[in-house]
Amino acid sequence: MDIFTIDELRKTFTNGDMKEEILKGINLTLKEGEITALVGPSGSGKSTLLTIAAGLQPASDGNISFNGHNLTSMTAEQMRRIRAKKFGFVFQFAHLVPFLTVQEQLDLMLDVSEANMKKEKREQEIDYILDRVGLSHRKQAYPSSLSGGEKQRVAIARAIIHNPQILFADEPTASLDSKKSKEIMSLIRYLTKTLNITTLMVTHDEEMLSYVDHVVKMSDGRVV
Repeated sequence: MDIFTIDELRKTFTNGDMKEEILKGINLTLKEGEITALVGPSGSGKSTLLTIAAGLQPASDGNISFNGHNLTSMTAEQMRRIRAKKFGFVFQFAHLVPFLTVQEQLDLMLDVSEANMKKEKREQEIDYILDRVGLSHRKQAYPSSLSGGEKQRVAIARAIIHNPQILFADEPTASLDSKKSKEIMSLIRYLTKTLNITTLMVTHDEEMLSYVDHVVKMSDGRVV
């Protein structure tokens, strides 16, 4: 089922009298429970497309629809609530809070997403997600004691603890070695399928494409 649609999306940056069109009429549809990878050379517009789709920056023109709602016509507060409740984010680096344990990282995300859960239910959800990402034994660990792969697993757990419908991942394996990259992509695929999440990711690593359902190639601001 189609859950997310991008229609004739354009993005232009202005610097004084100079205008540069970064995205030139992008059309893209994401299906529920599938992973779509954006690939292409640096400067092709992949990350710009991802951040606009995720509501982290505005488009210059075009429409984005999510579950039948036009995101491009929403107010800033409406978009903030969509991001907090319905979207999850994973980036190249984990960006964990250094003074919070793994459990506290996830608990904070539940606060941000305004999850209305009693303490017992929160603990059950945290335990469930940590079990899914293979980190139950690291629940009370601080980021300084985690490996790079473990940090990224925590970042993924944090991104899905509030049961989002869309997961946006920008180069989620770029800071990892080949073995850990494959482990992280296996995890993203497993969670996408078992939790019925829709995942849109940017990657430069062609080895990761065997884990995705669709590959969208971009060049010079266009889908090719």
